[in-house]
Amino acid sequence: MDFNMKKLASDAGIFFTRAVQFTEEKFGQAEKTELDANFENLLARADSTKNWTEKILRQTEVLLQPNPSARVEEFLYEKLDRKVPSRVTNGELLAQYMAEAASELGPTTPYGKTLVKVAEAEKRLGAAERDFIHTASINFLTPLRNFLEGDWKTISKERRLLQNRRLDLDACKARLKKAKAAEAKATLWNDEVDKAEQELRVAQTEFDRQAEVTRLLLEGISSTHVNHLRCLHEFVESQTTYYAQCYRHMLDLQKQLGSSQGAIFPGTFVGTTEPTSPPLSSTSPTTTAATMPVGPSVAGLGPPGEAALCLEEVAPPASGTRKARVLYDYEAADSSELALLADELITVYSLPGMDPDWLIGERGNKKGKVPVTYLELLS
Repeated sequence: MDFNMKKLASDAGIFFTRAVQFTEEKFGQAEKTELDANFENLLARADSTKNWTEKILRQTEVLLQPNPSARVEEFLYEKLDRKVPSRVTNGELLAQYMAEAASELGPTTPYGKTLVKVAEAEKRLGAAERDFIHTASINFLTPLRNFLEGDWKTISKERRLLQNRRLDLDACKARLKKAKAAEAKATLWNDEVDKAEQELRVAQTEFDRQAEVTRLLLEGISSTHVNHLRCLHEFVESQTTYYAQCYRHMLDLQKQLGSSQGAIFPGTFVGTTEPTSPPLSSTSPTTTAATMPVGPSVAGLGPPGEAALCLEEVAPPASGTRKARVLYDYEAADSSELALLADELITVYSLPGMDPDWLIGERGNKKGKVPVTYLELLS
């Protein structure tokens, strides 16, 4: 009991001494041991890393889960060390509603058939989104959280210890200064100065040791940057794969709807009227399966199995033609296609039975197939 009481009294005394030293430093009444410039730079770099990591983490969480209530729920499950329940994505929920609407309104009607096709595409988009969220959470969010909840807490703890060691050191310096001043006035014995000098040596040793420990941890921030860089690359890869899958699913849906539209509304144009992005490709082995298509692979003007039409015999339909602006350069694959240059204007029209991803293009006396994805159809 006596030992515990003495220890509590000692701890209280140390805390009081540190508080006095800290307060006097704030009011400019005590000297403060300054850290070297390199150490200060390491501290600033660590603080900046922590602050930006927190911001990037929070905003990535918002990107992956825009619903704040869902984020709070997932946070609570993680803190309770319980598995987060599987959640239906917005795309999957939309697919469910569309499928139910088609069933009730008539799956054999044109509207019902289209609802079914779009529902299937939305379901695939929802599944792709789920995979992306899962991959990004493991490869990107988890390492950032581990840094903030692990390495940074250790760094913060050692920095607090260093601050205490510095306060102890400066308090010892102040006591030694007062002891020497008192000795000069012959009010203290020499052993009081010796005691103050001994305490200062011990405080200096402890401060130097703690400063070295803290410095090593701060220098480890460079390794943290390397690790976060690798995680960032993995995040970009997963995001690229996700958007490539979405592009492919929507392109497939566009083809299906284009074929249906041609059957329901003969003579209408099929394709987007808004500029689309140029075909993309990825050299990463992890995204090869999701590589963007370079263009529709069609050999003839008609469906597979039918003879290709002779371009000289092709004439504009009675429904008329339209102007189109070329978005990107296109090199003709064979004599049935028309080479294109970006920003030029050409005349285009569709023919019955054509692949919906292609149109007939005319420029002067030249004529040939052109891919719809390379055009902006003008009104």
